[in-house]
Amino acid sequence: MPDSQFRFEQVSLKTAFQTLLQEISCEIFVGDRIALVGASGAGKTFLLRLLNRLSEVSQGQLYFEGQEIRQIPVLELRQQVMLVLQESKLLGMTVREALAYPLLLRGIKRSIVQQRISFWIEQLHLPEDWLERTEVQLSVGQRQLVAIGRALVAQPKVLLLDEPTSALDVGRSAQVLAVFKRLAETQQTTIVMVNHQLDLAQQFGNRVFYLNQGRLEQDRRAAEVNWTELKAQLLHTQAQQAEEWE
Repeated sequence: MPDSQFRFEQVSLKTAFQTLLQEISCEIFVGDRIALVGASGAGKTFLLRLLNRLSEVSQGQLYFEGQEIRQIPVLELRQQVMLVLQESKLLGMTVREALAYPLLLRGIKRSIVQQRISFWIEQLHLPEDWLERTEVQLSVGQRQLVAIGRALVAQPKVLLLDEPTSALDVGRSAQVLAVFKRLAETQQTTIVMVNHQLDLAQQFGNRVFYLNQGRLEQDRRAAEVNWTELKAQLLHTQAQQAEEWE
């Protein structure tokens, strides 16, 4: 059985006004491909944020590779556990500079940096002429691809993906998901992905986490999920939310 990478023990995340995640207990194993699904406001992004300490556990214990996560220095953790946000920025850099930046911070030789960049732009089918472009010269979808490339170049142990294909067309989405699956299978990279498109979640995940109002209501192997029922649950929850707003 694969090694446990994250272990949640009755983990909650609270603010002064509301509980965002409630008493979650589960494990994530090395090489898992977790499809994290749920209606808007279910707590999916907050769960991702706990895994690299952008948010901190309010109650319970969260472990990374056997160590309580709050005992791991933030920079050390984030070199191993990288979050790709839905809307990422290049911070005024060119695409080439943005791809190289996390590696140069670690003191990796420029020759190795260039090798990694060349490898991943080929894997993601990014045109060479993008490399000298800046953020304003890229579309939202192109920026999303560059942000994915920046994370892949860094070769983390864990990738956290928040709607990574939201701005991509169907063909590009399938292509990127294939890269993620291959990475998990060949390099044992653990991937946790939030995605509202259940068809993509079904293609991608070997496990499915279903969050509802901050609670982990399902943790199943993807092959065991009743996808028709799950879709109906999501639609019902979304309809309830719309009715409450009205």
